[in-house]
Amino acid sequence: MNTVTQKMKFRQSLIKYSEKHGVTKAAIKYNVNRQYIYRWKKRYDGTLQSLSDRSHRPDHHPNEHTEDEIKLIKDMRRRNPHAGLVVFWVKLRLRGYKRSITGLYRMLRKLGEPRRTLPNPKYIPKPYEKMLYPGQRVQVDVKVVPTACIVGDAKGERFYQYTAIDEYSRFRYIEAFKEQNTYSSKVFLEHMLKAFPFNVECVQTDNGFEFTKKFGGSKKPKDMTLFEVYLKEKGIRHKLIRPYTPRHNGKVERSHRKDNEYFYATHSFYSFEDFEKQLAVHSRKYNNFPMRPLKWKSPREVINHFLKTGEIDAI
Repeated sequence: MNTVTQKMKFRQSLIKYSEKHGVTKAAIKYNVNRQYIYRWKKRYDGTLQSLSDRSHRPDHHPNEHTEDEIKLIKDMRRRNPHAGLVVFWVKLRLRGYKRSITGLYRMLRKLGEPRRTLPNPKYIPKPYEKMLYPGQRVQVDVKVVPTACIVGDAKGERFYQYTAIDEYSRFRYIEAFKEQNTYSSKVFLEHMLKAFPFNVECVQTDNGFEFTKKFGGSKKPKDMTLFEVYLKEKGIRHKLIRPYTPRHNGKVERSHRKDNEYFYATHSFYSFEDFEKQLAVHSRKYNNFPMRPLKWKSPREVINHFLKTGEIDAI
């Protein structure tokens, strides 16, 4: 959009007056010098826009990039199209470039040579293996009880929640422990197998030391923990998830997040016995609460249906 200013109208009236009465009289009347009138008369083409101010920016700068520097930048950008600004600047400096990184940035913008960013490789999740019946696979994990929940005489102690969740029915068994080690894991496994009213074929865990020595740096990494030995005795397969990918144990991880929201955020524990009792109540509530993945049935209802009829609900 072209803008008409007061200066442009002034110059137009000055030119018209000079054409009618002469340049000298126009200079006296409008209090300007004659060279000013001649300059604008030369530029005037009959339109107001021709009398607008032009850019006062200089055409050249004494410290501007030389032709050799610009050629170096273009050649380097052609060979390094994906290099970031800092990396690109360092590579130029190794070849004698002396300008600052901000100066390089401005020149790259002027040349229209931005970084050509490659798209990140798209993450393709592994297809989820849906379980077909209870006990086909059980996820096991340990949750550290938040220290803010431990109050009174028990303050400063450490409590742990061991959790086992059946992938098919979401039926869960949880138990309180004072220690997180392979012995506690073995004891929990014994109690879990008695609590679950169905056979367990596979137990899936992360690579924690309480479950396996695979990444423990031991001289004998092939030695089995008490947890693994007990699984082998019972003929139960032990599946380890990929290191640093807790999403592969997603069901038990999600249940722990729900425990934080609906249990630990609102409860305090004055002793380990108090923690055990409150955790048992929370466990009963969880197993009897309807869930959307189970078509608004509770884990207890799904298991009871399986035990009574031997049939698998279409979940």
